[in-house]
Amino acid sequence: MGEGRIKREDVLNALGGAQPPYDFLVIGGGATGLGVAVDAASRGYRTLLVEQHDFAKGTSSRSTKLIHGGVRYLKQGNISLVLGALKERGLLRQNAPHLVHVRPFVVPIYRWWDGPFYGLGMKLYDRLAGEQGLSPSKVLTKAETLERIPSIEPTGLQRGVLYYDGQFDDARLAVNLAQTIFDVGGSAVNYMRVTGLLKKNGRAAGAVVQDCEGGGEYEVRARVVVNATGVFSDGVRRMDEPGAPDIILASQGAHVVVSKEFLPGESAIMVPRTSDGRVLFAVPWRGHVVVGTTDIPVTDISLEPKPMDEEIGFILTNAARYLRRRPERSDVRSAFAGLRPLVKAGGARETAAMSRDHTILVSESGLVTITGGKWTTYRKMAEDAVNRAEDVAGFDKRPCKTAALRIHGWTAQAQEDARLAPYGADAAAIARLEADDPGLAEPIHPALSSTKAQAVWAVREEMARTVEDVLARRVRDLFLDARAAREAGPAVAAIMAAELGKNAAWRRESAEAFAAVAARHMVM
Repeated sequence: MGEGRIKREDVLNALGGAQPPYDFLVIGGGATGLGVAVDAASRGYRTLLVEQHDFAKGTSSRSTKLIHGGVRYLKQGNISLVLGALKERGLLRQNAPHLVHVRPFVVPIYRWWDGPFYGLGMKLYDRLAGEQGLSPSKVLTKAETLERIPSIEPTGLQRGVLYYDGQFDDARLAVNLAQTIFDVGGSAVNYMRVTGLLKKNGRAAGAVVQDCEGGGEYEVRARVVVNATGVFSDGVRRMDEPGAPDIILASQGAHVVVSKEFLPGESAIMVPRTSDGRVLFAVPWRGHVVVGTTDIPVTDISLEPKPMDEEIGFILTNAARYLRRRPERSDVRSAFAGLRPLVKAGGARETAAMSRDHTILVSESGLVTITGGKWTTYRKMAEDAVNRAEDVAGFDKRPCKTAALRIHGWTAQAQEDARLAPYGADAAAIARLEADDPGLAEPIHPALSSTKAQAVWAVREEMARTVEDVLARRVRDLFLDARAAREAGPAVAAIMAAELGKNAAWRRESAEAFAAVAARHMVM
């Protein structure tokens, strides 16, 4: 595996020079697009990924942070989806152990007749996982449940059901996948917008792309084009076929983040059925607790969706039923929302009831669109998309390698420093930056654990271009404490300006732009 150095200027220089067509042009830098590009490049195809904003700017950084089979899908009877997801959970644990970890979950039982139902359900979940199982589930007594979750509401509690699932850091996995693309010989670039598709003899043959930073425009020719833009898929499809009907029904899922005091210990809570029929999770994550999610159809497809007041109220109200201490709006450190790209299907009106299976479409021109799915199954989605794209382009079949491909940062050694653990094998280099320059070991804000060295690393090695890139996705501070992150914005802008050679005006404008984004994550 290479060093994972991802230099934006190197990609731009390559685009500006004379070159043969790429084999694969992948549009979209979320989980699906990154997975497709890793798969294609690892098979030896000349691959380029372009993303209009930053890697995982949208849905892919706004998940519940779980790698799981999907207990809700089991209840719906979608056994094939659960089986596939459990297999992928096992592969991700092997390929990205620095990011994917086992988390115990407790289902609190307040009605005695729910106990046997959920106990048997989790045993089935164990059986489906087979050799990829994490640890067997078990029924807990009331005392055992309270021991694991001392902050749970004890009134009426009968018992609990304990099971195990996977947890990860979504945006960090996205960054590592972008690095992996380079490791296996491909290229990826952020802030590169597709403004139109190229055609040759009626076939999709590449795209016109515009550099959102410098304004330069490039014609990128490719033998096959993959549209992996999630909720924005229909826009790219209409570049190909202006009259193409919409296939995407966007669903918004919101989360709130509160202090660890609401859920001390290592166990998460899973509520199998809320008033709207969804599963509700309260999950320890990075010294905080993520609580969610909702499922609301939306027509406004935005790069920066904002949780609705009713969603925040719904989450807090349902969480209060299971916690001794009722979380209030004033307790919310950060709130965020993501848009799920659900594929329209006849008869499905409620988005909570729609399948999360992925869909692959091929247009008359040969544009390959892949959408739907979820983080857990991103690798299998990519494998299916590349297999289909090989057929479209007439390539000789090449075997998929990603089931055993170590993702950038892979290491068998656990990091003692929890702050640097998500960097895996790169943690040592960041620690050296801090050791060589004690100033870089200083926190970027008194209330945050991230250091100035991490901001420097984000710019030098992880293609961070804006303050938001650093504070939202390279370190996760915006998702943990939006107010502190906003206050840290000017300091991060100063660090980035020094690294990128920017002036005082850029520093000021960058901090102001981030402050506006951070405000959307704050609950007043």
